[in-house]
Amino acid sequence: MDRSSAGISGQYTRSDNDYNRTNGHATSSRRVQYRHGPVRQRDNPLRTTPGRNEFYHSSAARSSQYLLRRSVNSAQDFNALIKRETMAGLVSTSDRFGHRYDGRNHGQYASSIKKYTSAAKRPLNRTEQSQLISFLQNFTATPSWNWLSLTTTFHSFTSAGVFTPHNPMDERVKRTQAALLSTLLDAIIFKCNQKPHARDIDAQGVANLLWAIAKLVDNGQEQTPELNMAVAALMSHVSAQKDQFIPQHIANLLWAMAKLVDNGQEQTPELNEAVAALLPHVNAQKANFTPQEITNLLWTMAKLVDNGQEWTPALKETMATLLHQVSAQKNQFIPQHIANLLWAIAKLVDNGQEQTPELNEAVAALLPHVNAQKANFTPQGIANLVWAMAKLVGSGRERAPGLKEAVAALLPQVNAQKADFTPQAIANLLWAMAKLVNNGQEQTPGLKESLAALLPHVNAQKAHFKPQEIANLLWALAKLVDNGQKRTPVLKKAMVALLPHVNIQKAHFKPQEIANLLWALAKLVDNGQERIPKLNEAVAALLPHVNAQKDQFIPLHIANLLWAMAKLMDNGLEQTPELNETVAALLTQVNANKDQFIPQNIANLLWAMAKLGELIELDVATSTFKSLVYQISGNTQFSQQEVLMSLWGVMVCCARLFLVSNANKNHVFEKHIDDLFTRLEITFLHNEEDQRTIAQAASWLGRACPVIPHYQTIVSKRQSDFRNQLQSCFPSLQIEEEKSLNSLPPVDLLLPDHNMVIEVQGPSHYVGGDFKTRNGSTLLKIALLQKAGFEVIEIPVNRLCNQDLMKPYIDQIKTRIGFQPPGHGSVSLKRRRADAAYVTADKGRQPSDHGYLTAEEHSKEQTGKPAKRKKTNSQ
Repeated sequence: MDRSSAGISGQYTRSDNDYNRTNGHATSSRRVQYRHGPVRQRDNPLRTTPGRNEFYHSSAARSSQYLLRRSVNSAQDFNALIKRETMAGLVSTSDRFGHRYDGRNHGQYASSIKKYTSAAKRPLNRTEQSQLISFLQNFTATPSWNWLSLTTTFHSFTSAGVFTPHNPMDERVKRTQAALLSTLLDAIIFKCNQKPHARDIDAQGVANLLWAIAKLVDNGQEQTPELNMAVAALMSHVSAQKDQFIPQHIANLLWAMAKLVDNGQEQTPELNEAVAALLPHVNAQKANFTPQEITNLLWTMAKLVDNGQEWTPALKETMATLLHQVSAQKNQFIPQHIANLLWAIAKLVDNGQEQTPELNEAVAALLPHVNAQKANFTPQGIANLVWAMAKLVGSGRERAPGLKEAVAALLPQVNAQKADFTPQAIANLLWAMAKLVNNGQEQTPGLKESLAALLPHVNAQKAHFKPQEIANLLWALAKLVDNGQKRTPVLKKAMVALLPHVNIQKAHFKPQEIANLLWALAKLVDNGQERIPKLNEAVAALLPHVNAQKDQFIPLHIANLLWAMAKLMDNGLEQTPELNETVAALLTQVNANKDQFIPQNIANLLWAMAKLGELIELDVATSTFKSLVYQISGNTQFSQQEVLMSLWGVMVCCARLFLVSNANKNHVFEKHIDDLFTRLEITFLHNEEDQRTIAQAASWLGRACPVIPHYQTIVSKRQSDFRNQLQSCFPSLQIEEEKSLNSLPPVDLLLPDHNMVIEVQGPSHYVGGDFKTRNGSTLLKIALLQKAGFEVIEIPVNRLCNQDLMKPYIDQIKTRIGFQPPGHGSVSLKRRRADAAYVTADKGRQPSDHGYLTAEEHSKEQTGKPAKRKKTNSQ
């Protein structure tokens, strides 16, 4: 959810600082009517000596008073605001009285603009703003203005939309707008910093100014140093006047602080002190807050906590107070309040709020009103509510009374209002639906219809999604597909529409969004999504940012990113220098954060590192495994799935060590295989892949296999051609095809009389399909076969394109089974790298640093004695 998620706007905050005086004269004291009673305010006494303190009754005063006294509802009324004589009168008055001028006529004029927009029930449009800004070139605030003039002018201009940035915007208008804002901010800073403090600075003015500044920033105004100085100057007065604020002020002030922080304002000591000063007054005045103010305050607490506010005792006490008021006033909340309250409660829970009795009662009190008011929620309200339901379900409140009914009541409203959702609302809704489904929500017809209604709007609004929304949408699509959602044409179209925007916005994604995006892309590919060029480009665009931001990823991100890299390469993503650098960068973070990973992270990391096989140097893989594996023993928090993933990962690590003659055969890892195997509840393993893992572990440990795994056999044309060619050379040679040995995955070709296995390795046996770097699955299979006493010959399938390429391999097999082919010299066998003891006929290539092994040398290295072969008659 971003800054507008709560849907709180200025229409619910009120200012009573408008002028209601006649003839522009001030009185020595006045009573300004606040919502909770009159508060006496004083101005400096005015002298009436002609030429000194008299006030010029300009046409500006008369014009603004005229607007104040009548309904403003036509174009003529706006034209009255921009008459030349109006500005001439304001300038003349200011010039005449100079440093004695208190700004009252300017305040009256600003108030008349606000009156105009209030009557029109809208802020100034772009044309009106442009005309007015040009008219205001000579509108200047000075240090002589009193507090009331400053607060009224600034608040009125902000409320009316005078400072609202538009895009595009004329540069001349932009400069005038910036200059006008600057003069007002300078005057505010000057007034706030006067020593001793100016006597006329009042609590309501402080509240209104901070509200107005927060509103400016929320509307897109840049947080300039000058604006930040004004905020800091006002914060000191919040603490100083904390006892003077009425409930409305307290609600507006805390709302403003939350808005500023949510828009990037640093949580300075002054801001934190102001928040701390106000919180006790929330508790003290709890009975006087209106439903709107209760809503705003809970939204504020949620936003502050979401931006790092500590859970202090005062904050917790405030939360309990407000939640009690929610239950007490449950029948007074309008639909917008209900949506914002549940959003805030969900956000608080998401950030560590304990599910106290007060919280549970508040949720239970609000949920029935969701159903009762379902037809009255705005599109934003619907989006916030569905998001809140998803968060509450995810936090373990799926059994809360009325929650399922609330979700069911909202889903038809999604369909009914589908055309009115903003891009943010679309992203939040799809994220929420995916989250609900992932937490066990049944994919009812209502949910499917809502999903089908929203997906076309992803494509239609594709250019308007922000980086976070793009990440959330792709995450949602991946989650839905992973939970059984069909990849319909409209879903595929939505995904394809989003992919180019990953590339376009690549520089703007935060670490969490980068992690979620790569996880989502990997998950989509793992569930059958074709790796189209746009998807590959999106992955390539994100990889440099993983490396650049490697220190910013939390442990969950690190685990998910390595899992994603492994999944993408396991599905054929080509190895590139950028990808290899990304894996290396992530591995350094694994070691740096080794004590911070939860069981799920550890299982994912062990699986991913194992799957990447020889892409990770053996020493690096071994040391990283050691840093993680020790956390498994005695840890009962590992789920059955996490135990299985860890078991497979540890077996692959042992396999790599086994296949290297000079490696330290670390029995610690083998002990972990035994431990993990023992922890599995075999009766609950119905997944075929899980059963295969069990069979491999039983084989490694030399135990009877407790399951009968099922394997699908596929004979490729190249494999079949090679078998036929081999059989034609040796008609009497017994060759078995797709034979399962010791409950292990079937081997391609078995020569039973010679204990020899021939594996025709397609691209799926190599990381990224490069025919060089074997993956974990391949390494484990080869090691298990060798442990069972079989010699294994691996032949990359790209070397079997024709009979000429096959011939060196067939000749080598003849040699290994005891035949010397006439007319041919011995073809050596290349072992590609020191930690990969597999046999390959490799004609026509230059020796590598790892050298070549003949068949006899290879056999001696593996068994310590010459291989025994059954003699076969020459053909």
